[in-house]
Amino acid sequence: MDLRPNGQRGKGSRAGPRYCRRVPTPTRSRPTGSGGGTVYTGRTVKPRRNWKRISLIGGGVAVVLILLLGGYAYARVQTLNGNITRTDPFAGLGDRPHKTVDGAQNILVVGDDNADGSRGYQGVEGQRTDAIILLHIPADHTKAYLISIPRDTYVSVPKAKNGLGGNKTKINAAYSYGGAPLLIQTVENFTDVHIDHLVVIGFAGFKTMTDALGGVDVTVDKTVTDPRSKRTFTKGVNHLDGTAALDYVRQRYGLPNSDFDRQKRAQIFLKALLKKATSTGTLTDPGKLNAFLDAATKSVTADEQFSLTDMAFQFKGLRAADISFVTMPNLGSVLIGGVSYVKSDKTKASALFSAVSNDTMADWAKTHPVNNADSGS
Repeated sequence: MDLRPNGQRGKGSRAGPRYCRRVPTPTRSRPTGSGGGTVYTGRTVKPRRNWKRISLIGGGVAVVLILLLGGYAYARVQTLNGNITRTDPFAGLGDRPHKTVDGAQNILVVGDDNADGSRGYQGVEGQRTDAIILLHIPADHTKAYLISIPRDTYVSVPKAKNGLGGNKTKINAAYSYGGAPLLIQTVENFTDVHIDHLVVIGFAGFKTMTDALGGVDVTVDKTVTDPRSKRTFTKGVNHLDGTAALDYVRQRYGLPNSDFDRQKRAQIFLKALLKKATSTGTLTDPGKLNAFLDAATKSVTADEQFSLTDMAFQFKGLRAADISFVTMPNLGSVLIGGVSYVKSDKTKASALFSAVSNDTMADWAKTHPVNNADSGS
């Protein structure tokens, strides 16, 4: 199943067309307290093939959460709800985990980095995702937990109707093999968590949302240079526009813990994005707020039952401070058949996902660390 709207579908190919892109470079310092900081502007260079990787992890969740924060006017939310592209990712799914707690919501958020159809997975036409996040909102609607599932997690992928799958591989392969339905089936089998809704966002929306806010500030603990983008993030506060943010959240080379630091960066950036979007400066600026919300909703594909109108009022008490970030417990990277995978810590991961299913995440969080960091590598 192809989730992209008609007219945006294309041939899956690793080569694809070549485009020019705007890559920000540091031009001047800005005072940001004792840590200093950098303001980024742009210049045109040729792209690298992996320029969109992992950048979507923030955007997809922001679309869901920011529209739930602040209690926007009913008529406005209805209009925004109409901007969302619809699909039926649950069609044909048979034996699924039973929903155990009424009122709790489990939303699978996916970052689609093949929105233009120019990339495939091992020669397979279809979507690509490096961002898989399980958003859990308890039945009392007082908290939200964002659980990141590493893209390289070693799982069993069921066989799709097209014959692909039916083997153990990286979890992000499921999305390419069989689109959202196969990914939902894979995640549900792996976690035993019932998925209520699906939200998919493309790269363009992530960049546009960030720029609509006038950029986002992130704090870096130690000056580091990305060997691929050649961008240096200075110790202290860095002000990032949409394109600069892509380099920040996708960097893994030059970081001590590679993909795991990249995942933490994505969580830090998302927290900063949420804070900026729900700040007084945004909420009291109709032009900025409308630009952000339009960019968010027009970049989203969701299931047919996902109602922004209902959720915006059901969960209007949520604030950015009520959001916690969790990474699936894992044993790190291992080589299997010469390929690097992330192995889950079965015992600890099972306890986490059981807490999601049974709506006991508040108890789980009392004895397990969550990542609410404001800064990192």
